[in-house]
Amino acid sequence: MNMTDPIADMLTRIRNAATARHTRVLIPASKMKLAIARVLKEEGYIKDIEILKDNPQGTLRLTLRYVEKKPVLTQLKRVSKPGLRVYSKQTDIPRVRGGLGISIVSTSRGLMTGASAYKQGVGGEVICYVW
Repeated sequence: MNMTDPIADMLTRIRNAATARHTRVLIPASKMKLAIARVLKEEGYIKDIEILKDNPQGTLRLTLRYVEKKPVLTQLKRVSKPGLRVYSKQTDIPRVRGGLGISIVSTSRGLMTGASAYKQGVGGEVICYVW
């Protein structure tokens, strides 16, 4: 199967796993996906990241986080797609759910949340919203 948007695939897998109340989700690895997973972990949306070397590409095993049997992750929304890239200046970085969610931004200093990109004074490509 030809995959045009592996990041959207990753977000969908996480969303589906959370909806189905799975504890873990397996995702084909890439540097970008690992960076997104690290941001999600730092922000407390997922518990753990493991990198399995089961094939040349590798697989990410994410352990989802639940509070009182409810998934911490309620929604992941892809913003910048291969067909329509969405960029944002430091001053225009969107707030998600009035500050309750985070936006993940790909900057020249790596992947980070919209809030830390704003603090560091950099803009970039808005990858997704998480809340």
